[in-house]
Amino acid sequence: MSASSPVQGGGQLVRASVVVGAMTLISRVLGMVRDIVLAVVLGAAADADAFFIAFKIPNFFRRLFAEGAFAQAFVPVLMEYHARGGLAALRHLADRIAAALGGSLLLLVALAVLGAPLLTVLLAPGYYHDPARFELTVSLIRIATPYLFFIALAALGGAMLNMLGRFAVPAVTPVLLNLFLIAAALLMAPGRQQPAVVLAWSVTAAGLAQLLFQVPPLLRLGVLPRPVWDRRDAGVRKVFALMAPALFGVSVSQINLLLDSVFASFLPAGSVSWLYFSDRLVEFPLGVFGIAIATVLLPSLSRSSARQQRAAFAATLDWALRWVLLIGVPATIALVVLAEPILATLFMHGKLSLADAGKAALSLQAYALGLLAFMLIKVLVPGFFSRQDSAAPVRIGLIAMLANLLLNVLFAVPLYAFFDLGHVGLALATSCAAYLNAGLLWRGLRRAGVCRAGAGLPAACLRIGGAAAAMGVGLWLARGSLAEWALLDWWVRALRLIGLCLGGALAYALALALLGARPRQFREHSA
Repeated sequence: MSASSPVQGGGQLVRASVVVGAMTLISRVLGMVRDIVLAVVLGAAADADAFFIAFKIPNFFRRLFAEGAFAQAFVPVLMEYHARGGLAALRHLADRIAAALGGSLLLLVALAVLGAPLLTVLLAPGYYHDPARFELTVSLIRIATPYLFFIALAALGGAMLNMLGRFAVPAVTPVLLNLFLIAAALLMAPGRQQPAVVLAWSVTAAGLAQLLFQVPPLLRLGVLPRPVWDRRDAGVRKVFALMAPALFGVSVSQINLLLDSVFASFLPAGSVSWLYFSDRLVEFPLGVFGIAIATVLLPSLSRSSARQQRAAFAATLDWALRWVLLIGVPATIALVVLAEPILATLFMHGKLSLADAGKAALSLQAYALGLLAFMLIKVLVPGFFSRQDSAAPVRIGLIAMLANLLLNVLFAVPLYAFFDLGHVGLALATSCAAYLNAGLLWRGLRRAGVCRAGAGLPAACLRIGGAAAAMGVGLWLARGSLAEWALLDWWVRALRLIGLCLGGALAYALALALLGARPRQFREHSA
């Protein structure tokens, strides 16, 4: 494929999804290693809570930009320019976007550094009456905030590479953040009075490395942006007009997770950390499968929309939904059933206690219930932005965010809660809001006439549900209790967990086959 040819349809979508999924898998595995190391070094104490609150900001923007949200606004316009004027038009737009985005981000970073105390009050108002923890969180936010500048510009390069069919480099770039944090935690943090400060510096250093990592492939393709300041350029204005609603529309789930931390700051010490570890485990299948599919979906949908190929558009969405159901349903059940063994195996070392693992397992189960909805959101939102429709997902996102706020109060705030579930209530509220979000997105696409259920989809859903239920029963009978897992050596836990996962996957595949599912039912459809 030439540098001037965006990824095409047919089997290339499947192959591209595999490439992105494989690279993302590497990143997520290292992310798990990173979090295991952080659990050993920091545990779930007050200092750990402060770091995870400060890390919420760069991690939120990493997900916002590096995992495709930025591309929702940029790629459709870039595809339009490329179709009209080729590589020269693409470079023209990218040069001006780089200047406008870079200037805006420098201002944003400066405001965040100066306003770190206010950000701490907003993100963790419960820390205000704990001066030591409040000041530490302020310092960590100031140190880690420059990451925003680097990761957003790296995402600009990554969006261009994805549009040109070069998915591997953008997909593997997040590995650098994990490597830097692991190295800092193992080599520099031990023995320090405040190891969280060292970790915060490593976040910013990783952002610079991620930006530089994009440079060689962009140079080889001849599309490395050279900033040109031109605020009046029509393409720049169009991208920025779409960007704010696009970033919000695809990031409601992440905003809701931030809100969880805000409410958790009023709960007992450790609540922020329990939610963090739970969220990280849900992010693993979401990143490997949901984001991988969404990443390759956007250019294909944008191309079909630009060519007014409604049948191809609908067929591509149907393909994506089938794969989300095929993977998301069993992953949801497996995470719910195996929450305690997973937490015990991955994080119950060093400073993380049995009680911490039990608390985190409860919130993991609550978050896991929403995994399918999180994945559906990832593939439904491109259906709007590929058609440059930014109003509908923003409106739906606002409804979901308000629902999450209300449910947080009802489930977790002691003075008002109907069911005082503590940190578990916060996770459950986020999952409920995600299903509301996904349902409204689906309805919007159906009403627009661009999303329809392909032949055999209802039957496929029944087969997937039956096979996943059979798998879940088997895992439940074999899993054992958290107390039993705590008595095992770490390597025995690891082997046993691997055996459960492989056995569950095999049981699911066999059940699917016995129920009549065939590979052709999940292949990419063509219009």
